Amino acid sequence: MSLQSHFNTSGHAIVVRELVKTFGERRALDGISLEVRQGELFCLLGPNGGGKSTLFRVLATLLLPDSGTAEVAGHDVIAAAAEVRSRLGVVFQSPSLDGKLTILENLRCGGALYGLRGAVLESRITEATKALNLTDRLNDLVETLSGGLQRRAEIAKCLLIRPDVLLLDEPSTGLDPGARLDLWAALEQLRSEHGVTALCTTHLMEEAARADRVGIVSAGKLVALGTPEELTSAIGGDVISLGVSKETGADQLAATITAKTGIPATVVEGEVRIEHAEAYALASRLAGEFPKEITSLRIARPTLEDVFIARTGRLFADQDVETNDTAGKPAAKKKKR
Repeated sequence: MSLQSHFNTSGHAIVVRELVKTFGERRALDGISLEVRQGELFCLLGPNGGGKSTLFRVLATLLLPDSGTAEVAGHDVIAAAAEVRSRLGVVFQSPSLDGKLTILENLRCGGALYGLRGAVLESRITEATKALNLTDRLNDLVETLSGGLQRRAEIAKCLLIRPDVLLLDEPSTGLDPGARLDLWAALEQLRSEHGVTALCTTHLMEEAARADRVGIVSAGKLVALGTPEELTSAIGGDVISLGVSKETGADQLAATITAKTGIPATVVEGEVRIEHAEAYALASRLAGEFPKEITSLRIARPTLEDVFIARTGRLFADQDVETNDTAGKPAAKKKKR
């Protein structure tokens, strides 16, 4: 039997409309709308404090929005919170497994909390651990497992109820690169072989690049939405980054380049940034025309970070305020790099 047994028929596993959530004077969510399709691996990408964890908590029925609506598996997160919870598998950043128990013991305890018993529970455990390639590790103590295996065991626990949707908040936090790749391979397998819908929050570009679609959030707003290829293709060419002499200044050089060439040049963190379809030819021209003003020059294929910069005008890691969404209070300011 498939891991999933009760999909809704709308074609969308998650539907969010104009969600707003404020903490004091700060809007953690500022009218976000998006849809996640059934069977999709969707990444919500954003810097710390951008609003992704707040949206995660609203979808998990842990936080009430101020306005707007959200549905999971066809059920409203406010009016039908119990129905939503029965259809959700949730993996938080903080581990939820008991390290002194084996994987099997953890799953049996978790299943009991879900109300599963006897042959039904054992069948679900077999099903979930097979899907996550954990069958030969069931009797291993959790504390002896690698971080990647522990994460897979947590996901297996969520699958016991055959959820319509998996919510994963920064699932690869603390994992080494190899374990991170293994985790994402497991998520892709769940999607392709079992039709599991997953929404993951992340601040890692390489993770988001593996998703079916990506929603980029900043300052509580959805600033971009699409497949990774669609988003990077919209940049319109390779990205030129120019270091500028102190005597000239980045703002002055950007204005001069725009006036002289008609090509938009912006300033991000003290560098002049230009997107152009013929980047190498343009870079050669600029180097020849501004040899004293330009101190360094880089050309790169566009990435999701370039998409973020193009939509927000700042670096991905440059966040003014980080928020403790649990308490709803601003945390310390993050240093600009």
